[in-house]
Amino acid sequence: MDDVLVMILAGGAGTRLRPLTRERAKPAVPFGGRYRIIDIVLSNFVNSGFYHIKVLTQYKSDSLNRHITRGWQLSEHLGHYVDVVPAQQRVGPRWYQGSADAIYQNLNLLRDESPRDVCVFGADHIYKMDIRQMVDHHRRAGAELTVAAIPVSLEKGRAFGVFEVDRDGRIIDFEEKPDDPTPMPDREDMCLASMGNYVFETGSLAEWVKRDARDDESDHDFGKNVVTEMVRDPDSEVYLYDFSTNTVPGQPDSEQGYWRDIGTVESYWRASMDLVSIHPNFDLYNDDWPIRTYKDGHRPPAKFVHDEPSNERVGKAINSTVADGCIVSGGVIRDSILFPEVQVHSYAELEQSVLFEGVDVGRRAQLRRVIVDKHVDIPPDTVIGYDRERDRERFSVTDDGIVVIPKGETL
Repeated sequence: MDDVLVMILAGGAGTRLRPLTRERAKPAVPFGGRYRIIDIVLSNFVNSGFYHIKVLTQYKSDSLNRHITRGWQLSEHLGHYVDVVPAQQRVGPRWYQGSADAIYQNLNLLRDESPRDVCVFGADHIYKMDIRQMVDHHRRAGAELTVAAIPVSLEKGRAFGVFEVDRDGRIIDFEEKPDDPTPMPDREDMCLASMGNYVFETGSLAEWVKRDARDDESDHDFGKNVVTEMVRDPDSEVYLYDFSTNTVPGQPDSEQGYWRDIGTVESYWRASMDLVSIHPNFDLYNDDWPIRTYKDGHRPPAKFVHDEPSNERVGKAINSTVADGCIVSGGVIRDSILFPEVQVHSYAELEQSVLFEGVDVGRRAQLRRVIVDKHVDIPPDTVIGYDRERDRERFSVTDDGIVVIPKGETL
């Protein structure tokens, strides 16, 4: 796949994921106990054999840039790279106006690399995908553009861009968040929702983003503008790739077709809870398709201490992931994720919670359905997640009752 250039869109502000994105870009948000969200898409490409990767960044990108620069160094001798490309205002004094404009402002990368095809993927989804299968599908069809889509229920389809295809898989219509989604040809209860992942023939990509840049009425968004206009053009060859048919080595049938859009706090929490079930929908332990990342620091293994059942001072974790450097000292953890160097003191209880690096949970504290960002000290006897109205007075609480404590917050 040396004739393919990968362009990952990692410049979004991530406003719906605040306060987790208050001090970082959305792709840099920690995930899964030791990763960042961007590691998912980068792992998919590297595992699939794509080694020419550009990551387009913009908002609050310092930690994201640092993570990629230090942790994603491919073989320079073989011409492999993961390059960070910050917004450069190459076409004027303005930042990216949308996903299509981000590509337009970096057309010099296409001229420099001269690839046959370009993969334009988002940076904030949780899934496993052998992207070679999508590129092969794109080339067999002779497509100018191939869009990855996933079957969802008609009800869920109202929140996505939905495609209508003919029997050959050619896209004949596209609607953004329709009230009445068009069903799949062979499944009346399902529709095809866009994943926001695209494979373009290079010349077509350049032509269409230039055309979009000249349209003052455009939002400069791939789905809403570029894809819609290409579908409406009778001379364009636009095809759909059904992600549910994609397979990766070592993947159980239950995981095939798993995809989560990490756009909100609720979706982030639900994707996190998917990791800790007995048979996880997204398996971090597949050696045939590893999720790669940058390991910062040299920490000792996790440690569990105290076993005094008579007074409930027992250090244990059930259906949870506990990263290196953690100390669970007489506390109980259920259905939770602990990032490195978290300390849980005696008699504390955690349930369905996610604790980022360096969090300290005091004695007898109780946390349920709580996300705690980095370096927060939870005082002894603190109770969070049991009284929604009281929690709203102090913290950010979603409609589903997920409590978020921002980075470095003082309680």
